[in-house]
Amino acid sequence: MRGTPYLKANLARALTAALAILLVGLWISGCAKEKDVILATTTSTQDTGLLDVLVPMFEKKTGYRLKTVAVGTGQALEMARRGEADVVLVHAPKSEEQVEAEGHVINRRLVMHNDFVICGPQADPAGIRGEKSAASAFRKIAQSKSLFVSRGDDSGTHKKELEIWAEAGIKPEGQWYQESGSGMGQTLNIASEKGAYVLSDRGTFLSLKKNLALIILVEDDPSLLNIYHVMQVNPEKHPGVNARGGKAFVDFMLSDEVQKVIGEFGVKEFGQPLFFPDAGK
Repeated sequence: MRGTPYLKANLARALTAALAILLVGLWISGCAKEKDVILATTTSTQDTGLLDVLVPMFEKKTGYRLKTVAVGTGQALEMARRGEADVVLVHAPKSEEQVEAEGHVINRRLVMHNDFVICGPQADPAGIRGEKSAASAFRKIAQSKSLFVSRGDDSGTHKKELEIWAEAGIKPEGQWYQESGSGMGQTLNIASEKGAYVLSDRGTFLSLKKNLALIILVEDDPSLLNIYHVMQVNPEKHPGVNARGGKAFVDFMLSDEVQKVIGEFGVKEFGQPLFFPDAGK
């Protein structure tokens, strides 16, 4: 009859097998995680449909799985500060520079631009149609107490809106000034339903225009330029990020192929691109 040595040997083999299975599981889990890339980006890249084109392209070209979190630029940059994203695509240069100076992001590169527009109802109760200055238009809206819907979400669009109010010398408050706390698409829908004025990036407005009772009333003020940068979250500051995956996305966005796609996106449907490629400029 086999005794204690035999039982000990069997137990040792079982423990070794269990440990091997655990290690393989951890290795597989680690490999799966390395394939995931988390992109924190602004809602405009989602609402325009640009991500619907770029995500499958990136995944096919690189083998990574791209998980996108579309929020306001302020929230996307906070994700970078906390190391909760691998790469960021946003449009608020001053805020980006601050996060970069803090060491949370690296490899910040210019990708594309479009512009902001001031939209409102056809009736234009504040009489801003054709104004050359966004600040002058905002001043007229405030003086007439015409309804204005703000995103109020610390997004790149919200930051730009606050810059324009400051330039106009106005602190917006009162019943005429309402905050949606939502993304660009939802905010445009609210403004349309209420017959209100709203600041929007041109791309999102054009992509939703057919369902909106709004028109562009003020445009082409140089202060309304809307610039997008892509940047990696710094692996030295946040060791848990997927540094290779983040860099792969930056390189992807700067590639000639993707820049061409960006420049053509929207032309067929709207007669003009929703974004203009800027890599290398």
